[in-house]
Amino acid sequence: MNCRFCNHPLKSVFADLGTAPASNSFLSKEDLSGPEVYYPLKVYVCDSCFLVQVAEYKKADEIFDKNYVYFSSYSSSWLEHAKKYVHNIHKRFGYSSDSLVIEIASNDGYLLQYFKELKIPVLGIEPTFSTAEVARSKGIESRGEFFGVSVAKKLVRENKQADLLIGNNVLAHVPDLHDFVGGLKIALKPNGIVTMEFPHLLQLVKHHQFDTIYQEHFSYLSFMTVNAIFRHHGLELFDVEELGTHGGSIRIYAKHSGNNTHTLTDNVAQMLSKEEAEGMNQLPFYLHLQKSANEIKYSLLEFLLDQKKKGAKICAYGAAAKGNTLLNYCGIRADMISFVVDASPHKQGKYLPGSRIPVMEKKIIQDVKPDFILILPWNIKDEIMDELRFVRDWNAKFVIAIPSLTIL
Repeated sequence: MNCRFCNHPLKSVFADLGTAPASNSFLSKEDLSGPEVYYPLKVYVCDSCFLVQVAEYKKADEIFDKNYVYFSSYSSSWLEHAKKYVHNIHKRFGYSSDSLVIEIASNDGYLLQYFKELKIPVLGIEPTFSTAEVARSKGIESRGEFFGVSVAKKLVRENKQADLLIGNNVLAHVPDLHDFVGGLKIALKPNGIVTMEFPHLLQLVKHHQFDTIYQEHFSYLSFMTVNAIFRHHGLELFDVEELGTHGGSIRIYAKHSGNNTHTLTDNVAQMLSKEEAEGMNQLPFYLHLQKSANEIKYSLLEFLLDQKKKGAKICAYGAAAKGNTLLNYCGIRADMISFVVDASPHKQGKYLPGSRIPVMEKKIIQDVKPDFILILPWNIKDEIMDELRFVRDWNAKFVIAIPSLTIL
């Protein structure tokens, strides 16, 4: 197997999490009587360009099917993040009714709705039928396609190049980076900009976030590697910001190489220097995650086994993809965690892939009164703990497993 960017042979293993079903392939009650397909979760690092990547064992069009269950608008903190972005980008670059904003992987219109409120024309490109339909119900034009060179050329023919081209948490989901970034180059107006957000590989390694590894994520990205990929396709990164979302993300700003409209900021050199100082340009940096993952697994299992022996009632909150990676890697089933609660009605009444733990509405917490609640999407733990503050009435405690087992 060769690197998806530089074609260098892949030899070094970043992490091996065994096998698991696709993380968003939730099961119906009828599905429980049948088998599930498991895929390897073995991730490599290229020792030439340092792109961290999983082999494409499950094709993108099978993962992001018409019944995709992740809807961005069910997280209040994510909506607030999107609204703040729209305000700041509008203030900085001054978009108007003469501009066109295109978002790739626009989901249910969680972000474009705020541009629409400002009377700025928008277009969403979203391959999952279920989420795109919700966006359309908000009056947001959404095309059901996977973005790449062919879609970008179609936009050019329709005179729909973007003044602002957005991709939040999509770059890691792309199996063919050359086709995707090449499409960005084509779909962008001469003076347009691209902004993309993605979890920062630096934070993943430093804070042991192995649960962000799952089939939907084909790549795990550093700034220096993304810089090289964009430069290869004639795009220049002229700014970068560090964000607190998803356990530590970065937002990049790109323009056409040779476009002098947007000034190169000092943030670019500073981020490259930061990653180099952390050792991200050397192979040893990438070879310690497996040990951390194993230690987290052992600690969580020890805690659950000890509490179950004491008769404790334990549930989980947040039927997130990262939670499914954690549960399946640890071998946790419904005998240890009775149910998981999720705010999305698209997940309620279903069962988690692999672990087959039932997904329930929030009201069950009040009925069962669990002693411990394992927060699976630890990146929004403060939002969840505030939402469930009523459980303190019976002295229930919250638990997170990453970066280390913590009782809150």
